Amino acid sequence: MKKSFLISIILCLCVIAAVFAGCNKTENQSSSSAAETTAANTADEAKSGGIDYMVLVNKTHKLPDDWEEKLETVNMTNSIGDDVEVEKKAYDAYLKLKADLEKEGVYVDLDSARRSVADQQRIMNEFTEQYGKEYALKTVATPGYSEHHTGLALDLYLIINGKDVTENEDMVKYPEIWSKIHAKLADYGFILRYLEGREYITGYGYEPWHIRYLDNSGTAKEITQNDITLEEYLGAYKGGKADIDYGTSKLYTEDDLKAAAIQVECKFASLDGCELQSLKYAGDDAVTDEKLNEINKQNPEAKYTKIAKFLMDFHTPEKTGDTALEPNRDYTGYQWWLARTDKDGWEIVSYGE
Repeated sequence: MKKSFLISIILCLCVIAAVFAGCNKTENQSSSSAAETTAANTADEAKSGGIDYMVLVNKTHKLPDDWEEKLETVNMTNSIGDDVEVEKKAYDAYLKLKADLEKEGVYVDLDSARRSVADQQRIMNEFTEQYGKEYALKTVATPGYSEHHTGLALDLYLIINGKDVTENEDMVKYPEIWSKIHAKLADYGFILRYLEGREYITGYGYEPWHIRYLDNSGTAKEITQNDITLEEYLGAYKGGKADIDYGTSKLYTEDDLKAAAIQVECKFASLDGCELQSLKYAGDDAVTDEKLNEINKQNPEAKYTKIAKFLMDFHTPEKTGDTALEPNRDYTGYQWWLARTDKDGWEIVSYGE
């Protein structure tokens, strides 16, 4: 969601290359086969308009090379005066959704939608020049791998009592309103794209404002009713829901630990084909002054004040690509160390066996 122009293009601050996704394979195999067949048929139908409305673009699936040539878009000006570009049919569906919501006293507008690959590359170049390549890679989505390139991903903001509510931290204070919005999405061919607790599949944290157009209300309803992600529906992720254990801690609240775990989960989704089985907090005993000092020596400019350790079990695919992971192996107790300052959020500082 765009909170300023730059923040809109900065995606999920998940750091360091990481790992992994999936569990309960037996439980999901029978339903997965049927879902994949349905998804394949739906995809064929969705291509009839020139573009594939079921296209999957995420951290491991690139935007098709000819996409921007085929894309038909419209431009609109929102209530705060910003220009927003949207795929034509997605915009038509959004207007119908908007009108329906207004009947119930719910008012929304478009914060952002399409962003070209060229724009994304320009932002990447600017950040690289200003902050360095490592920082740019951590904070800016890789050009070609953002769903916003499709024009089918729409970020909404709320209008409450005539006031524009555009900041993430403010919008999440209205779960009842988002619930009303989400209940109507599928009727107009939309799904909620980034579900809460599915960061290890989508690679992004929960965003109640980020919706995705599929051009098929039946498919949207099937995905919504089954409480699955687009990756799962298309067969790009075959695992089940992973077990996340935050344990008990006297040092951190559960919200603190959830925020740390999300960093690991988001980046795990960047490794295609790995299946996360479990992730758990290693406990307060691992948090020592000695370890904190060691981490700060490795990152002298960071000046971390807090650390946490998580342990992960996951399975790798038959081919692991350009990684140090062994193919077709069960990893257990894989270590993740995270650190933070009193002002900034968690960062992954090391990982491995």
